[in-house]
Order: sequence, then C-alpha cells, then structure tokens
Amino acid sequence: MRPALLREDNCRARLINQTGPTKRSRPLSDRSSAKTQRIAAACMIISPHLRQLEAEAIYILRETAADFQNPVMLYSIGKDSSVMLHLALKAFHPSKPPFPLLHVDTKWKFREMIAFRDETARRLGLELIVHVNQDGVARGISPIASGSAVHTQVMKTEALRQALDKGKFDAAIGGARRDEEKSRAKERFFSHRNAAQAWDPRNQRPELRRLFNTRIGPGESMRVFPLSNWTEIDVWTYIAAENIPVVDLYFAKRRPLVERDGVLIMVDDDRLPLYPGELPVMTMSRFRTLGCYPLTGAIESNAQNPEDILEELRLSRLSERQGRLIDVDETSSMERKKLEGYF
Repeated sequence: MRPALLREDNCRARLINQTGPTKRSRPLSDRSSAKTQRIAAACMIISPHLRQLEAEAIYILRETAADFQNPVMLYSIGKDSSVMLHLALKAFHPSKPPFPLLHVDTKWKFREMIAFRDETARRLGLELIVHVNQDGVARGISPIASGSAVHTQVMKTEALRQALDKGKFDAAIGGARRDEEKSRAKERFFSHRNAAQAWDPRNQRPELRRLFNTRIGPGESMRVFPLSNWTEIDVWTYIAAENIPVVDLYFAKRRPLVERDGVLIMVDDDRLPLYPGELPVMTMSRFRTLGCYPLTGAIESNAQNPEDILEELRLSRLSERQGRLIDVDETSSMERKKLEGYF
C-alpha cells in the first residue's frame, strides 16, 4: 500500500475511534468535537503541488549531502527552519541528517525560541552548534544601544561568517524563500559565494532542468535554499498536513506589547527600556516572522492553529516581513546585507 493511502486509512481509523461510525453524508465540519477537528487537521492529505515541492526540496538536500564535503544546516528556529529540518529527517531516514545544525545566536532572540531550539535538538538527538560573536558581545553591540544596522552586521552577518569559517563548512543550507523579499527572488537553489562569503547576483550559475553546477574553488562555498519555490501559504499548509512542531510565538495569545512607530514590539524581558509613561498592553497577537525581539513586530490576531493562520493569510494583503525592522532600514537593505555575507 502506498504511504499516502496508509496514512489516510490510519487517519480514518483515528477519526472513527474518536467520533464513532458516521454516515457518509455527514460532513466532518458538523462534528462538534475539538479533538476530532485537530485529528482531522493533522491527517490532511498533501496535495500534488506540495508533494512536488517536498520532492524538490528533498532532492536538493540529497544533492547537497552528495556534492559537498562539509555541509551544515542553518537553524533559525523559525517556521521555515522547522519545515526544512522535517524535510531533512525525511530525506535521510532512517539515518539522521549527515550534517549538524548551526544557530547564530545574537543573544536577543525570544526566550521561547531558545527553549524550543534546545528541546528540538534534544528530542531528535541532533548535533547543534550555537555560535555567538563574542567580540560583538564584548563591545556591547545590541539592537537597543547600536541600532538595527550595526546589530545585524556584527551579531548576524559577521557572526555567520565566523561560524562558517570556524567549521570550514563548504555549503550552508537555509530556509530562505523567493517570495519573501525582492533580493531573495534573485537567488538560485545553489547560490555561489566567493572566498569572502559575499554574494554577487551577476555571477550566479544557470540551473536548467534541475542540472546544478556545484563545483567550487578553494575558499569558496555555496548557500543552498531547498525551499526556494515555496510560499508562506505552502509552508503553513505543509506544517498543518505533516503536524510539524513550531515555536508557540506563531500562534495567538495575550502578550505584553508596546507600540513604537506603528510597530507592536513584545516586551520579552527587562532589557527593553520603556519610554516615560509607556506601559505594555496585554494584546491577542502573534508573529508571522521571527528574529531579535526588539526588531520584530507582532500582529494583532486570533489565529491559534495552522488552519486559522491559513485562513488569515488568504485574507491578508500585507507582506510576511512587514514586522522585520531590519528590512526597512534603508541604510542596510537586504541586498546590501547579502553582498556582505548575510544569509
């Protein structure tokens, strides 16, 4: 029996066990049990479109493992990283992925992200490398004192280059998608980086009929993007269908927020200074994208599961990265960051 059909039969058995036998004419939506709805969501059958994206990503992951001596997977703890890790587990099952996870820690991530990162590595038994730019820490670099441009340059871009040089990694796998941002729309699956780890958009290689030129010279490397052709809706549909764990920050709950320049910032710890008279307001909210908490805006939302998020996204006309303050810093655009070695 095909895995998809076996999965469908197992799901049907779970539903019958929860609800009892039902008439064929009775729609699932009429069943009142919340648990039944959760089981049904977890048992979604993946569409041919998602199966194609899944197969494509798995192919890219296997090509990377085969063609490079020392690859690494960048793990940012976000939804795209969670999907990418899930695909890697599938690609190399029953073995573990043949590369470690690397997290560049700026020391300003949400506390929930760090807890989720450590629990995921422990649960799956994976090697996790955490790198911090200690020079930046010693200099007191932070999004509060230094601003978003300097903080991103030192604690993200320079830190990533340090980590890749230290590990002598010749390929770094990441979860960037072409629909996220205009400079990322220029990327290939295999994105060449020179010996300084810089990106030259005019010096990328053609990828015709999924034929990839992965050859690199001494000191050069590749950034690999298996999710290039996915969209935000694809990611959340896959998360719902495969029941992939993601950090709770993506789901709505009451959180302490302050509004600054039209952006809702969560007060995650006491390092965020409050302005005179400013008080956090407990607001039903969630995050569409995650980063350093003083630079990441929340959105007001009641979406508490992937299905609610998908419904919300279908009605939204706003960019996924609208809350990422580093993207609207005109002195340090995403393309400029990438030219300097940012992911």
